[in-house]
Amino acid sequence: MKHRLTTLSIATLVAMGGFAIAAQAADLPTIRVLATGGTIAGAQASATDYGYKSGAYDVNSLLKAVPNLDKLAVITGEQVANIGSQDMNDEIWLKLAKRVNAVLAEPGTGGILITHGTDTLEETSYFLSLVTKSDKPVVMVGSMRPATAISADGPGNIYNGVAVVADPRAKGKGTLVVLNDTIHYARNVMKTDTTSVQTFQSLNRGPAGVVHTGKIEWFEAMDRKLGPASEFSVDTLDRLPRVDVIYAHANMSADLIDAAIRNGAKGIVVAGVGDGNMTTPALDVLTKAAKSGVVVVRSTRLAEGITLRNNEVNDDEKGFVASGELNPAKSRVLLQLALTKTTDPVRIQKMFYEY
Repeated sequence: MKHRLTTLSIATLVAMGGFAIAAQAADLPTIRVLATGGTIAGAQASATDYGYKSGAYDVNSLLKAVPNLDKLAVITGEQVANIGSQDMNDEIWLKLAKRVNAVLAEPGTGGILITHGTDTLEETSYFLSLVTKSDKPVVMVGSMRPATAISADGPGNIYNGVAVVADPRAKGKGTLVVLNDTIHYARNVMKTDTTSVQTFQSLNRGPAGVVHTGKIEWFEAMDRKLGPASEFSVDTLDRLPRVDVIYAHANMSADLIDAAIRNGAKGIVVAGVGDGNMTTPALDVLTKAAKSGVVVVRSTRLAEGITLRNNEVNDDEKGFVASGELNPAKSRVLLQLALTKTTDPVRIQKMFYEY
């Protein structure tokens, strides 16, 4: 079945070794769009169907659906992957991060926009914020409705995302996430609703700013290390250490913890109850694992709040790391990168304070 991409109008196109949007002024920034698939590139069998196929459209089709991009920047598009973000993995992360660094190192490139599925967007964005070696803007966008939906949100998010990349004030802010007229720092943002277009929230700290029809207002600056200030690099990496997330609940068993370690996990993140707590059997097994060299991070399954060190659980005694503001998914990202540097929980705790 052929699908028709929802459009309002099509910007002026020219061929520049791929897709490009013609600039109307010589002083417009040059922006590269790296596409990875997701709902923003998805297609329904019909406009009334709930289900859809992620990654049905390529980057050229996505950009053609957004009017007036040529007034914001000179844009070229590149397809890095075309998947639903539930299938995002370490291999694509490394490929994407290396491509981001290579593109940003090109003298003529002013910044990057990345299109991505929303399911793991918060993880990919945080990963990129830790390994991008340029202070040029990197903005990630997605959508909650597929491209064929009656009220697709993808084109508006792309337009606003390009506007943020083109804003000189975005320089040095690390990887940003732009959806539903809101700008988020990658470290703070999380997906909070399964289907709402207002799903992305920065619950503990609030958003980085707002953007409406390309007009931007910035709020507080980020006070944690990111971008070039980060000690992490993907240049020599072809894989990342295995880190598993274990979800805590009433009557939690230690079986899944044992299985993760047997299968090669170098780190365990616990999505704990309350302030990162868990059952006594789980706590005992993790204490033993931490003393044998597996790095254990306590986070929380709750949407808001801070997992404090030595609160409820004696992290000093057990050799654990407390995640602070980072949720389990982002704790996993930071721990994977931390393990490329050290297995010392004291040093890794310091990283969780700094990043």
